[in-house]
Amino acid sequence: MPRWEDMLRSLAEVTILFLKLGTIGFGGPAATIAMMEEEVVERRKWLSRQQFLDLVGMTNLIPGPNAVEMALHLGLLRAGWLGFLLAGLAFIFPAAIISLLFAWMYVHLGTMANLEPIFFGIRPAVIAVIAISVWRLGKNAVKSPSLLAIGILVAAAALLGMDEVTAMFAGAIVGMLWLRASRAPNIASSLLLLPSHFGSADSVRTGLLKATVVTGVSVTAGITLWKLGLFFLKVGAVLYGGGYVLVAFLQDGLVRQYGWLTQDQLLDAIAVGQFTPGPLLSTATFIGYVLLGNRGAAVATIAVFLPSFVFVPALYRVMPHVRRSLWAAAFLDSINVSSIALMAVVGVRLGGQTLTNWSAWVIFAVAMAMSLKWKINPAWLVIAGAVIGSLLTA
Repeated sequence: MPRWEDMLRSLAEVTILFLKLGTIGFGGPAATIAMMEEEVVERRKWLSRQQFLDLVGMTNLIPGPNAVEMALHLGLLRAGWLGFLLAGLAFIFPAAIISLLFAWMYVHLGTMANLEPIFFGIRPAVIAVIAISVWRLGKNAVKSPSLLAIGILVAAAALLGMDEVTAMFAGAIVGMLWLRASRAPNIASSLLLLPSHFGSADSVRTGLLKATVVTGVSVTAGITLWKLGLFFLKVGAVLYGGGYVLVAFLQDGLVRQYGWLTQDQLLDAIAVGQFTPGPLLSTATFIGYVLLGNRGAAVATIAVFLPSFVFVPALYRVMPHVRRSLWAAAFLDSINVSSIALMAVVGVRLGGQTLTNWSAWVIFAVAMAMSLKWKINPAWLVIAGAVIGSLLTA
């Protein structure tokens, strides 16, 4: 087959896959990354589970939506730079369009369709997807008793209330020192390799923190496309920690600092983000439309996701060198197991909120059995959960 035909096939494969994942990826980044693992590791064999784990760990080092950044990385690895672009756009597009539709209904009709019966069934199925992915990835991530101990400590810290980003980085640093201490003779040579691989990442992180101060705009009652875009660009450039951190950013900026939204409007916007599949940052589309119509929705959406399209190529250049450094490899192993521990914590918390009655437990058990025994695609598990949830609540 000619090379251009191979390229077109790869591009089509990437686009269709991430369009599907963006359409059925309910449950936040943990669930969506679990679905990606099922698709690209288990089914398509695009990369090994260890390579996938390394990607998960590395994307946790940079700000922005982890699921979008995973889509960008996987598109780049599979189909080059055009695959990088198409994977990201395909993954973001469904959530943005659905959020825009909800925003139109919210502004013009003052209501939205009652989707609770559907999501009643989707949530237990999503928890099953997370649980299976944590088990699969955990078997690869936990390479030694030391790494198991690190994962347990990180999970315990997160469950006891420590900020998830802090817990993850603490686990990575402590784990790196612990793992390298067990190989003392190699420390001197490893130290020589460490600065060349991580100096640039540290400087980027420092630069981002400085940029947060520089890009802050003064409080004003007026809303313009420029100010709206600048706000969401800053959010996308410095956001670590997922949904709860996003809520804090929006509360502080849009409600308290600028007064562009009321508290109720913000809660409605967050609810829409929870209702829609794909990345939670598509909440920006809803808010942009509510504030400035179609142009506001477009500007907010582009601004909040644009930093990820910059950070991922920068990280891509570093990744091939990471495993060559003993210190960097120990850091990556530690952050991998820390990431899986936090993924497990998300599953436990969601399970505690969702598995509160026999119907939810039945859907969860059926989804687990279908996935483990028959390797059912997560997309079908989500669809089946939606159908069962609608029937049980009819």
